[in-house]
Amino acid sequence: MTATPIRPKELKHEVKDLSLAPKGKQRIEWAGREMPVLRQIQDRFAQEKPFTGIRLVACCHVTTETAHLAIALKNGGADSLLIASNPLSTQDDVAASLVADYGIPVFAQKGEDNDTYHRHVQIALDHRPNIIIDDGSDVVATLIQQRQHQIADLIGTTEETTTGIVRLQAMFRDGVLTFPAVNVNDADTKHFFDNRYGTGQSTLDGIIRATNILLAGKNIVVAGYGWCGKGTAMRARGLGANVIVTEIDAVKAIEAVMDGFRVMPMAEAAPLGDIFVTVTGNKHVIRAEHFDVMKDGAIVCNSGHFDIEIDLKSLGGQSSEVKEVRNFTQQYRLKNGKSVIVLGEGRLINLAAAEGHPSAVMDMSFANQALACEYLVKNKGKLEPGLHSIPRELDQEIARLKLQAMGVKIDSLTPEQVEYINSWTSGT
Repeated sequence: MTATPIRPKELKHEVKDLSLAPKGKQRIEWAGREMPVLRQIQDRFAQEKPFTGIRLVACCHVTTETAHLAIALKNGGADSLLIASNPLSTQDDVAASLVADYGIPVFAQKGEDNDTYHRHVQIALDHRPNIIIDDGSDVVATLIQQRQHQIADLIGTTEETTTGIVRLQAMFRDGVLTFPAVNVNDADTKHFFDNRYGTGQSTLDGIIRATNILLAGKNIVVAGYGWCGKGTAMRARGLGANVIVTEIDAVKAIEAVMDGFRVMPMAEAAPLGDIFVTVTGNKHVIRAEHFDVMKDGAIVCNSGHFDIEIDLKSLGGQSSEVKEVRNFTQQYRLKNGKSVIVLGEGRLINLAAAEGHPSAVMDMSFANQALACEYLVKNKGKLEPGLHSIPRELDQEIARLKLQAMGVKIDSLTPEQVEYINSWTSGT
């Protein structure tokens, strides 16, 4: 098989405007104030250089927080390259600063079309990565489908989204995941905090920035009650909304009921909702039959990874007119006379219209990513193909560093307690 050509040396970046770099650098530095865990890891990496000789590709949302992960990996010796994982999530000033101030090749522009996005995936693979940091598993899927000859170069991959983990599980079942993949998403210090508190706050932030709507008193329908859905529902209720949850999982549905939310099928929720948020990771959660019965002016948006949760093709077919009424806000005028408002083109509203998760929560998520990459390097050739959890001791270390940075102390077990919990002979 003919080897894929390496990316031309003269093509060092593809960002919107390098003159935006000073603003981006200032914002990167501001985010760093809230990322003490990753800063400590970055300092250690700078001394130990664990990634010397390692080619690394990161497909992530190009934000101020991601910048700190990229800088930490470069300080650790990685020959790294960054592309966007979502066409609307790139912060152009940050991308410019990473190129101009930190010397990191970035191929990402806010609003890039699908062709550009897929071309950037190919550029990333031209880098011949030893490690892939993926956000949705597009780079890994493209590698498996189109560049089998490059798998020999790969030490492993890390993935931090629920959507990406589901795709990796499907790859493993189909026998095509022939290398180690670290499941960063399911680390306790990731999904308990990033998915719940990060998605919860940033999703509502995106809705408010796009619409300036008052949430108090509104009926907000949250599709999916995983950790992202829990966070969104929790924060919406905190702002005074009446929250309805839709689910397909009986256990999660019971949990939502016991958390005090109304639970019903989408068909019943559709006529009631003022605002709809999808966070399922699945396809066409809101469909033609739901649009038909929505209130005039109902708002729909998505905080799941891909832009497939809302069936926009069907909505377009039901509409006589589509127009932009605010930034990231499109009004679809239905043939029945009513209108449906779509935010952020059905893409991640928290990144399309807002800035993504707060830095303080991404501090732990990206600490997991950094340590997962180091774990892959340290265990090169030792890990079996398939999904691997973040080692418990790394998860605990991240939590310990975060507590330390927050000035919070906790108890330690006494020798007597250690003996008790490790014994089966002591009882009542």
